[in-house]
Amino acid sequence: MPNVTVIGAQWGDEGKGKVVDWLASRADIVVRFQGGHNAGHTLVVGNQTYKLSLLPSGLVRGKLGIIGNGVVVDPEALLAEIERVRAQGLHVSPENLRVADNAILILPVHSAIDRAREVARGDRKIGTTGRGIGPAYEDKVARRAIRVCDLAEPETLDEKLDEVLLHHNTLLKGLGAETFEKQVLLDRLLELAPRILPYAEPVWERLDEARRAGKRILFEGAQAVMLDVDHGTYPFVTSSNTVAATAAAGSGVAPSTIGFVLGIAKAYCTRVGSGPFPSELHDATGRLLGERGFEFGTVTGRPRRCGWFDAALVRQAVKVGGIQGLALTKIDVLDGLAELKICTGYRIGGEVFRRLPAAPRAQAAAEPIYETMEGWSASTRGARNWAELPAQAVKYVRRLEELVEAPVTLLSNGPERDETILMRDPFEG
Repeated sequence: MPNVTVIGAQWGDEGKGKVVDWLASRADIVVRFQGGHNAGHTLVVGNQTYKLSLLPSGLVRGKLGIIGNGVVVDPEALLAEIERVRAQGLHVSPENLRVADNAILILPVHSAIDRAREVARGDRKIGTTGRGIGPAYEDKVARRAIRVCDLAEPETLDEKLDEVLLHHNTLLKGLGAETFEKQVLLDRLLELAPRILPYAEPVWERLDEARRAGKRILFEGAQAVMLDVDHGTYPFVTSSNTVAATAAAGSGVAPSTIGFVLGIAKAYCTRVGSGPFPSELHDATGRLLGERGFEFGTVTGRPRRCGWFDAALVRQAVKVGGIQGLALTKIDVLDGLAELKICTGYRIGGEVFRRLPAAPRAQAAAEPIYETMEGWSASTRGARNWAELPAQAVKYVRRLEELVEAPVTLLSNGPERDETILMRDPFEG
Protein backbone atom coordinates (compact mmCIF):
# COMPACT_ATOMS: atom_id res chain seq x y z
CA MET A 1 0.00 0.00 0.00
CA PRO A 2 1.35 3.46 -0.84
CA ASN A 3 1.90 6.33 1.55
CA VAL A 4 -0.06 9.58 1.23
CA THR A 5 1.07 13.22 1.25
CA VAL A 6 -1.52 15.90 2.00
CA ILE A 7 -1.00 19.50 0.88
CA GLY A 8 -3.20 22.57 0.50
CA ALA A 9 -4.23 23.47 -3.05
CA GLN A 10 -5.18 27.11 -2.40
CA TRP A 11 -3.88 29.61 0.20
CA GLY A 12 -4.24 27.35 3.23
CA ASP A 13 -7.11 26.90 5.70
CA GLU A 14 -8.76 24.42 3.32
CA GLY A 15 -9.67 21.94 6.06
CA LYS A 16 -6.49 19.83 5.97
CA GLY A 17 -6.82 19.03 9.67
CA LYS A 18 -10.10 17.15 9.31
CA VAL A 19 -8.91 15.31 6.20
CA VAL A 20 -5.61 14.29 7.79
CA ASP A 21 -7.45 13.21 10.93
CA TRP A 22 -9.81 11.13 8.78
CA LEU A 23 -6.96 9.57 6.80
CA ALA A 24 -4.95 8.92 9.98
CA SER A 25 -7.34 6.06 10.79
CA ARG A 26 -5.69 4.24 7.86
CA ALA A 27 -2.10 5.27 8.71
CA ASP A 28 0.52 4.13 11.20
CA ILE A 29 2.58 7.34 11.33
CA VAL A 30 1.72 10.98 10.64
CA VAL A 31 4.57 13.38 9.76
CA ARG A 32 4.71 17.19 9.70
CA PHE A 33 7.42 18.18 7.22
CA GLN A 34 7.50 22.01 6.86
CA GLY A 35 6.30 25.28 8.39
CA GLY A 36 6.02 26.18 12.03
CA HIS A 37 3.41 27.26 14.53
CA ASN A 38 2.10 29.84 12.06
CA ALA A 39 -0.13 27.13 10.58
CA GLY A 40 -3.14 25.67 12.34
CA HIS A 41 -5.40 22.67 11.92
CA THR A 42 -8.77 22.45 13.64
CA LEU A 43 -10.12 18.97 14.39
CA VAL A 44 -13.66 18.43 15.66
CA VAL A 45 -14.04 15.10 17.47
CA GLY A 46 -17.41 14.68 19.15
CA ASN A 47 -17.71 17.50 21.67
CA GLN A 48 -13.98 18.25 21.60
CA THR A 49 -12.29 20.75 19.28
CA TYR A 50 -8.52 20.44 18.98
CA LYS A 51 -6.53 23.35 17.57
CA LEU A 52 -3.11 22.09 16.52
CA SER A 53 -0.19 24.14 15.21
CA LEU A 54 2.94 22.02 15.57
CA LEU A 55 1.59 18.66 16.67
CA PRO A 56 0.79 16.22 13.84
CA SER A 57 -2.97 15.67 13.54
CA GLY A 58 -2.58 11.90 13.82
CA LEU A 59 -1.98 12.18 17.57
CA VAL A 60 -5.72 12.67 18.00
CA ARG A 61 -6.16 9.23 16.41
CA GLY A 62 -3.59 7.69 18.75
CA LYS A 63 -1.00 7.40 15.97
CA LEU A 64 2.73 8.08 16.18
CA GLY A 65 3.39 11.73 15.32
CA ILE A 66 6.66 12.98 13.89
CA ILE A 67 7.86 16.57 13.51
CA GLY A 68 10.36 16.49 10.66
CA ASN A 69 13.56 18.42 10.07
CA GLY A 70 11.79 20.76 7.63
CA VAL A 71 9.72 22.23 10.47
CA VAL A 72 11.01 25.19 12.48
CA VAL A 73 10.18 24.52 16.12
CA ASP A 74 9.46 27.09 18.80
CA PRO A 75 10.19 25.02 21.94
CA GLU A 76 7.99 27.21 24.14
CA ALA A 77 5.08 26.92 21.70
CA LEU A 78 5.53 23.15 21.36
CA LEU A 79 5.49 22.55 25.11
CA ALA A 80 2.50 24.86 25.56
CA GLU A 81 0.57 23.01 22.83
CA ILE A 82 1.38 19.65 24.42
CA GLU A 83 0.07 20.87 27.77
CA ARG A 84 -3.07 22.32 26.17
CA VAL A 85 -4.10 19.10 24.42
CA ARG A 86 -3.19 17.03 27.48
CA ALA A 87 -5.67 19.15 29.42
CA GLN A 88 -8.27 18.03 26.85
CA GLY A 89 -7.49 14.41 27.63
CA LEU A 90 -5.10 13.68 24.76
CA HIS A 91 -2.05 11.55 25.55
CA VAL A 92 1.20 13.09 24.28
CA SER A 93 4.62 11.84 25.38
CA PRO A 94 7.93 10.72 23.84
CA GLU A 95 6.18 7.38 23.25
CA ASN A 96 3.94 8.84 20.53
CA LEU A 97 5.68 12.07 19.52
CA ARG A 98 9.16 12.32 18.01
CA VAL A 99 10.97 15.47 16.88
CA ALA A 100 13.83 15.55 14.38
CA ASP A 101 17.07 16.25 16.20
CA ASN A 102 18.21 18.37 13.23
CA ALA A 103 15.10 20.59 13.20
CA ILE A 104 15.70 24.34 13.59
CA LEU A 105 14.66 26.16 16.76
CA ILE A 106 12.74 29.44 16.79
CA LEU A 107 14.05 31.81 19.46
CA PRO A 108 12.41 34.90 21.01
CA VAL A 109 14.78 37.05 18.97
CA HIS A 110 13.25 35.64 15.76
CA SER A 111 9.74 36.70 16.76
CA ALA A 112 11.03 40.14 17.74
CA ILE A 113 12.74 40.76 14.40
CA ASP A 114 9.67 39.42 12.56
CA ARG A 115 7.39 41.93 14.28
CA ALA A 116 9.84 44.84 14.00
CA ARG A 117 10.20 44.32 10.25
CA GLU A 118 6.44 44.18 9.74
CA VAL A 119 6.04 47.48 11.59
CA ALA A 120 8.80 49.03 9.48
CA ARG A 121 7.00 47.97 6.28
CA GLY A 122 4.10 50.29 7.11
CA ASP A 123 1.44 50.07 4.40
CA ARG A 124 3.42 47.37 2.57
CA LYS A 125 2.93 44.69 5.23
CA ILE A 126 3.03 41.10 3.96
CA GLY A 127 0.71 39.77 6.67
CA THR A 128 3.20 37.71 8.67
CA THR A 129 1.97 36.18 11.92
CA GLY A 130 5.02 37.63 13.69
CA ARG A 131 5.96 34.25 15.15
CA GLY A 132 9.55 34.20 13.92
CA ILE A 133 9.09 31.60 11.20
CA GLY A 134 10.85 33.55 8.42
CA PRO A 135 13.85 34.71 10.48
CA ALA A 136 14.37 31.15 11.73
CA TYR A 137 14.46 29.85 8.15
CA GLU A 138 16.85 32.69 7.29
CA ASP A 139 19.22 31.52 10.02
CA LYS A 140 18.98 27.99 8.66
CA VAL A 141 20.05 29.06 5.19
CA ALA A 142 22.74 31.35 6.64
CA ARG A 143 24.11 28.36 8.62
CA ARG A 144 23.89 30.06 11.99
CA ALA A 145 20.69 28.37 13.25
CA ILE A 146 20.39 26.57 16.56
CA ARG A 147 18.98 23.07 16.18
CA VAL A 148 17.22 20.69 18.56
CA CYS A 149 20.37 18.58 18.93
CA ASP A 150 22.33 21.65 20.08
CA LEU A 151 20.29 21.68 23.30
CA ALA A 152 22.40 18.73 24.43
CA GLU A 153 25.64 20.76 24.04
CA PRO A 154 25.84 23.89 26.23
CA GLU A 155 29.16 24.91 24.64
CA THR A 156 27.62 24.76 21.17
CA LEU A 157 24.66 26.86 22.31
CA ASP A 158 27.02 29.43 23.80
CA GLU A 159 29.02 29.75 20.59
CA LYS A 160 26.03 29.82 18.25
CA LEU A 161 24.20 32.47 20.27
CA ASP A 162 27.14 34.83 19.70
CA GLU A 163 26.61 34.63 15.94
CA VAL A 164 22.81 34.72 16.13
CA LEU A 165 22.77 37.83 18.31
CA LEU A 166 25.52 39.58 16.36
CA HIS A 167 23.19 39.44 13.37
CA HIS A 168 19.78 39.98 14.91
CA ASN A 169 20.67 42.53 17.59
CA THR A 170 22.24 44.67 14.88
CA LEU A 171 19.01 44.56 12.91
CA LEU A 172 16.83 45.17 15.97
CA LYS A 173 18.91 48.18 16.95
CA GLY A 174 18.61 49.60 13.43
CA LEU A 175 14.83 49.13 13.56
CA GLY A 176 14.62 50.88 16.91
CA ALA A 177 13.55 47.72 18.75
CA GLU A 178 14.78 46.22 22.01
CA THR A 179 17.82 43.94 21.77
CA PHE A 180 18.47 40.63 23.56
CA GLU A 181 21.03 39.55 26.15
CA LYS A 182 22.89 36.35 25.40
CA GLN A 183 22.86 35.01 28.95
CA VAL A 184 19.10 35.34 29.27
CA LEU A 185 18.55 33.33 26.07
CA LEU A 186 21.20 30.76 27.01
CA ASP A 187 19.72 30.20 30.47
CA ARG A 188 16.24 29.73 29.03
CA LEU A 189 17.41 27.24 26.38
CA LEU A 190 19.28 25.23 29.00
CA GLU A 191 16.13 25.24 31.13
CA LEU A 192 14.05 23.97 28.21
CA ALA A 193 16.57 21.34 27.09
CA PRO A 194 15.56 18.51 29.48
CA ARG A 195 11.90 18.99 28.49
CA ILE A 196 12.55 18.92 24.71
CA LEU A 197 15.39 16.42 24.30
CA PRO A 198 13.37 13.32 25.36
CA TYR A 199 11.35 13.80 22.15
CA ALA A 200 14.40 14.19 19.88
CA GLU A 201 15.85 11.57 17.56
CA PRO A 202 17.08 11.15 13.96
CA VAL A 203 13.57 10.61 12.63
CA TRP A 204 14.84 9.68 9.17
CA GLU A 205 16.00 6.36 10.65
CA ARG A 206 12.61 5.60 12.16
CA LEU A 207 10.87 6.50 8.89
CA ASP A 208 13.23 4.28 6.88
CA GLU A 209 12.52 1.38 9.23
CA ALA A 210 8.78 2.02 8.90
CA ARG A 211 9.03 2.06 5.12
CA ARG A 212 10.93 -1.22 5.06
CA ALA A 213 8.36 -2.76 7.40
CA GLY A 214 5.51 -1.75 5.08
CA LYS A 215 4.01 0.76 7.52
CA ARG A 216 1.64 3.38 6.14
CA ILE A 217 3.01 6.92 6.45
CA LEU A 218 0.87 10.03 6.12
CA PHE A 219 2.81 13.25 5.40
CA GLU A 220 0.95 16.33 6.60
CA GLY A 221 1.68 19.68 4.96
CA ALA A 222 1.03 23.11 6.41
CA GLN A 223 -0.17 26.20 4.49
CA ALA A 224 -0.69 25.52 0.76
CA VAL A 225 0.84 25.58 -2.72
CA MET A 226 -0.04 29.22 -3.39
CA LEU A 227 1.88 30.18 -0.24
CA ASP A 228 4.99 28.27 -1.36
CA VAL A 229 8.06 30.51 -1.14
CA ASP A 230 8.96 29.67 -4.76
CA HIS A 231 5.65 28.93 -6.45
CA GLY A 232 3.17 31.05 -4.51
CA THR A 233 2.05 34.68 -4.72
CA TYR A 234 5.47 36.02 -3.70
CA PRO A 235 6.22 37.98 -1.51
CA PHE A 236 2.84 37.28 0.15
CA VAL A 237 3.87 33.71 0.94
CA THR A 238 5.18 31.61 3.80
CA SER A 239 8.92 31.05 4.33
CA SER A 240 9.14 27.41 3.28
CA ASN A 241 8.31 25.19 0.32
CA THR A 242 4.82 23.75 0.69
CA VAL A 243 4.65 21.50 -2.39
CA ALA A 244 4.60 17.71 -2.04
CA ALA A 245 8.25 17.32 -3.00
CA THR A 246 9.17 18.98 0.30
CA ALA A 247 7.79 15.99 2.22
CA ALA A 248 10.89 14.05 1.24
CA ALA A 249 13.48 16.72 2.08
CA GLY A 250 11.57 17.86 5.16
CA SER A 251 11.51 14.45 6.80
CA GLY A 252 14.58 12.68 5.42
CA VAL A 253 13.01 10.10 3.10
CA ALA A 254 13.40 9.21 -0.57
CA PRO A 255 11.10 11.05 -3.04
CA SER A 256 9.44 7.73 -3.88
CA THR A 257 8.28 7.42 -0.26
CA ILE A 258 5.79 10.32 -0.38
CA GLY A 259 3.27 8.20 -2.30
CA PHE A 260 -0.12 9.49 -3.45
CA VAL A 261 -0.39 13.29 -3.33
CA LEU A 262 -3.77 14.52 -2.11
CA GLY A 263 -4.53 18.21 -2.50
CA ILE A 264 -7.10 19.87 -0.25
CA ALA A 265 -9.35 22.61 -1.68
CA LYS A 266 -12.46 24.32 -0.40
CA ALA A 267 -15.54 24.38 -2.60
CA TYR A 268 -15.00 28.15 -2.57
CA CYS A 269 -11.82 30.07 -1.78
CA THR A 270 -10.35 31.90 1.24
CA ARG A 271 -7.19 33.70 2.19
CA VAL A 272 -5.78 35.13 5.44
CA GLY A 273 -3.54 38.20 5.40
CA SER A 274 -2.34 40.35 2.54
CA GLY A 275 -1.72 39.52 -1.10
CA PRO A 276 -3.59 39.06 -4.40
CA PHE A 277 -6.94 37.28 -4.40
CA PRO A 278 -8.60 37.67 -7.82
CA SER A 279 -11.91 35.96 -6.95
CA GLU A 280 -12.37 37.73 -3.60
CA LEU A 281 -15.89 38.94 -2.82
CA HIS A 282 -16.46 42.20 -0.95
CA ASP A 283 -20.23 41.88 -0.94
CA ALA A 284 -22.97 40.11 1.02
CA THR A 285 -22.12 36.77 -0.60
CA GLY A 286 -18.53 37.02 0.61
CA ARG A 287 -19.73 37.80 4.12
CA LEU A 288 -22.21 34.90 3.95
CA LEU A 289 -19.46 32.45 3.00
CA GLY A 290 -17.38 33.70 5.91
CA GLU A 291 -20.23 33.35 8.38
CA ARG A 292 -21.36 29.93 7.22
CA GLY A 293 -17.83 28.58 6.97
CA PHE A 294 -16.70 30.04 10.33
CA GLU A 295 -13.81 31.59 8.45
CA PHE A 296 -11.35 32.72 11.09
CA GLY A 297 -7.65 31.79 11.17
CA THR A 298 -6.95 28.89 13.55
CA VAL A 299 -3.69 30.48 14.72
CA THR A 300 -4.31 34.21 14.28
CA GLY A 301 -8.06 34.47 14.77
CA ARG A 302 -8.10 36.90 11.85
CA PRO A 303 -11.20 36.79 9.60
CA ARG A 304 -10.46 35.10 6.30
CA ARG A 305 -11.12 36.83 3.01
CA CYS A 306 -13.69 34.83 1.03
CA GLY A 307 -14.43 34.42 -2.67
CA TRP A 308 -15.55 32.10 -5.43
CA PHE A 309 -13.65 28.92 -6.30
CA ASP A 310 -10.60 29.80 -8.41
CA ALA A 311 -10.14 26.88 -10.82
CA ALA A 312 -7.18 28.51 -12.61
CA LEU A 313 -5.34 28.83 -9.30
CA VAL A 314 -6.10 25.27 -8.22
CA ARG A 315 -5.12 23.90 -11.66
CA GLN A 316 -1.78 25.65 -11.23
CA ALA A 317 -1.41 24.12 -7.75
CA VAL A 318 -2.24 20.68 -9.13
CA LYS A 319 0.55 20.89 -11.71
CA VAL A 320 3.20 22.54 -9.53
CA GLY A 321 2.35 20.63 -6.37
CA GLY A 322 2.20 17.20 -7.98
CA ILE A 323 -1.41 16.68 -6.86
CA GLN A 324 -2.99 13.42 -8.07
CA GLY A 325 -6.40 13.79 -6.45
CA LEU A 326 -8.42 16.44 -4.61
CA ALA A 327 -10.28 16.42 -1.33
CA LEU A 328 -13.00 19.04 -1.74
CA THR A 329 -14.14 20.47 1.60
CA LYS A 330 -17.01 22.60 2.90
CA ILE A 331 -19.33 21.99 -0.03
CA ASP A 332 -22.18 22.32 2.50
CA VAL A 333 -21.36 26.04 2.85
CA LEU A 334 -22.72 26.53 -0.69
CA ASP A 335 -26.08 24.94 0.13
CA GLY A 336 -29.00 27.18 -0.77
CA LEU A 337 -27.11 29.61 -3.01
CA ALA A 338 -29.13 30.21 -6.19
CA GLU A 339 -26.07 30.93 -8.33
CA LEU A 340 -22.41 29.93 -8.15
CA LYS A 341 -19.42 31.31 -9.98
CA ILE A 342 -16.10 29.67 -10.85
CA CYS A 343 -13.01 31.65 -11.83
CA THR A 344 -11.60 30.00 -14.97
CA GLY A 345 -8.84 32.49 -15.80
CA TYR A 346 -7.76 36.13 -15.57
CA ARG A 347 -7.81 39.23 -17.67
CA ILE A 348 -4.71 41.41 -17.20
CA GLY A 349 -4.37 44.55 -19.30
CA GLY A 350 -6.59 43.17 -22.04
CA GLU A 351 -4.76 39.83 -22.16
CA VAL A 352 -6.29 36.53 -21.00
CA PHE A 353 -4.30 34.15 -18.76
CA ARG A 354 -5.11 30.62 -17.60
CA ARG A 355 -2.55 30.92 -14.81
CA LEU A 356 -1.60 33.53 -12.24
CA PRO A 357 1.59 35.31 -13.40
CA ALA A 358 4.65 35.40 -11.15
CA ALA A 359 5.14 39.19 -11.23
CA PRO A 360 3.45 40.91 -8.25
CA ARG A 361 1.95 43.88 -10.16
CA ALA A 362 0.44 41.52 -12.73
CA GLN A 363 -1.00 39.40 -9.93
CA ALA A 364 -2.52 42.46 -8.27
CA ALA A 365 -4.07 43.56 -11.57
CA ALA A 366 -5.62 40.16 -12.38
CA GLU A 367 -9.37 40.35 -12.94
CA PRO A 368 -11.31 37.08 -12.71
CA ILE A 369 -13.08 35.55 -15.69
CA TYR A 370 -16.16 33.76 -14.37
CA GLU A 371 -18.27 30.84 -15.44
CA THR A 372 -21.72 30.79 -13.83
CA MET A 373 -23.56 27.69 -12.64
CA GLU A 374 -26.93 27.06 -11.06
CA GLY A 375 -26.80 26.35 -7.34
CA TRP A 376 -28.84 23.80 -5.33
CA SER A 377 -31.53 24.26 -2.69
CA ALA A 378 -31.32 20.86 -0.97
CA SER A 379 -28.75 20.29 1.78
CA THR A 380 -25.59 18.29 1.17
CA ARG A 381 -25.33 17.57 4.91
CA GLY A 382 -26.26 14.00 5.77
CA ALA A 383 -25.21 12.59 2.38
CA ARG A 384 -23.01 9.56 2.87
CA ASN A 385 -22.41 8.68 -0.76
CA TRP A 386 -22.30 10.28 -4.19
CA ALA A 387 -25.86 9.27 -5.07
CA GLU A 388 -27.34 11.08 -2.04
CA LEU A 389 -25.97 14.49 -3.06
CA PRO A 390 -28.20 17.05 -4.84
CA ALA A 391 -27.84 16.61 -8.62
CA GLN A 392 -26.64 20.17 -9.12
CA ALA A 393 -23.96 19.71 -6.44
CA VAL A 394 -22.69 16.70 -8.37
CA LYS A 395 -22.61 18.80 -11.56
CA TYR A 396 -20.62 21.48 -9.73
CA VAL A 397 -18.03 18.98 -8.50
CA ARG A 398 -17.75 17.38 -11.95
CA ARG A 399 -17.17 20.78 -13.54
CA LEU A 400 -14.45 21.60 -11.01
CA GLU A 401 -12.73 18.31 -11.86
CA GLU A 402 -12.70 19.25 -15.55
CA LEU A 403 -11.34 22.73 -14.92
CA VAL A 404 -8.56 21.81 -12.45
CA GLU A 405 -7.64 18.64 -14.38
CA ALA A 406 -7.69 16.39 -11.33
CA PRO A 407 -10.29 14.01 -9.88
CA VAL A 408 -12.11 14.69 -6.62
CA THR A 409 -11.32 11.59 -4.56
CA LEU A 410 -12.85 12.72 -1.29
CA LEU A 411 -15.70 15.13 -0.48
CA SER A 412 -16.27 16.74 2.91
CA ASN A 413 -19.82 17.93 3.55
CA GLY A 414 -19.54 18.97 7.19
CA PRO A 415 -17.06 19.35 10.08
CA GLU A 416 -17.66 15.95 11.71
CA ARG A 417 -15.49 12.93 10.95
CA ASP A 418 -18.34 10.93 9.42
CA GLU A 419 -19.41 13.79 7.13
CA THR A 420 -17.04 12.55 4.46
CA ILE A 421 -17.77 10.89 1.13
CA LEU A 422 -14.97 8.72 -0.23
CA MET A 423 -14.73 8.14 -3.96
CA ARG A 424 -11.23 6.66 -3.90
CA ASP A 425 -9.05 5.73 -0.93
CA PRO A 426 -5.70 7.55 -1.36
CA PHE A 427 -3.94 4.70 0.47
CA GLU A 428 -5.04 2.35 -2.29
CA GLY A 429 -3.06 4.43 -4.81
